[in-house]
Amino acid sequence: MSSFAMIQSAAKRLQGHARVTPMLSSPFLDEIAGRRVLVKAECLQHTGSFKFRGGWAAITALTAEARAGGVIAYSSGNHAQGVAAAAKAHGVAAVILMPADAPRLKIENTRALGAEVVLYDRAGGEDRDAIGLELAQTRGLTLIKPYDEPEVIAGQGTAGLEIADQAANLGVETGDVLVCCGGGGLTSGVALALEGLGSSLRVRPAEPEGFDDVTRSLASGQVETNAAVSGSICDAILTPAPGELTFPLLQRLCGGGIVVSEEEALRAMALAFMRLKIVLEPGGAVSLAAALFHPDQIQGDAVIAIATGGNVDTAVFQRALSSYA
Repeated sequence: MSSFAMIQSAAKRLQGHARVTPMLSSPFLDEIAGRRVLVKAECLQHTGSFKFRGGWAAITALTAEARAGGVIAYSSGNHAQGVAAAAKAHGVAAVILMPADAPRLKIENTRALGAEVVLYDRAGGEDRDAIGLELAQTRGLTLIKPYDEPEVIAGQGTAGLEIADQAANLGVETGDVLVCCGGGGLTSGVALALEGLGSSLRVRPAEPEGFDDVTRSLASGQVETNAAVSGSICDAILTPAPGELTFPLLQRLCGGGIVVSEEEALRAMALAFMRLKIVLEPGGAVSLAAALFHPDQIQGDAVIAIATGGNVDTAVFQRALSSYA
């Protein structure tokens, strides 16, 4: 299980390699939300998302023998790129299992980073876990899971260390931290970091409609699953259920989830571009959408939204801008 000490260790290994991403704000967004809105721009992280943190933390924690044997990861794109970039930097061979319906940009970027990409039929029901495990065993690869992996959670948690420091510098000591949530690696990691620091900031997951397994799980007290595994533009955070490692942390440390529509995510993308001058993908804009369009579910004078990723296909970004800019 991940710990605050592991997050601190991951932060040391990431120092000088990961970007300390900025906390952005706009009076226009504050007016929409009815409170102060701070946006942690992880879309500006290497490879375009927070996943670089977890990929680097996991690769650098491997033994020399494991690195020599190569690694495998499965991902719709952001974890793929994070692991691929970290592996390339350390001379480690990487195989990435990706759904065939993942955004083309993410598939191309992963290949460009030197990884071998293996596609599978997510929509047709192929089991990525089974395929990944078979590839790992037959080729002697070390599997780096996208969220149910202690070192990955620790790496993602380093964003929480930055949030606490940046928020304090801006005079924000209490409030909700909204996190775009798939399997819960970033959400649980940030919550664990804030707990370790003794922060009064409260982490809450944000999810798209139809894929709100974490929100429902927190409400029921048991792991709930999604009826579908694909079919949303928020591809970056589509997971079947909370992770075995992440759910206990989410239960213990997080407040209730907030669910947004695809249209709200697209509108948040347009507003982020117009007011903050950043590019977000739909799954990376869900937390901002929750902050802006669900103010009645948030308490306090300020809210922090982690903009988790910006790897968006041109057509989807054009849709957001043409509809809402």
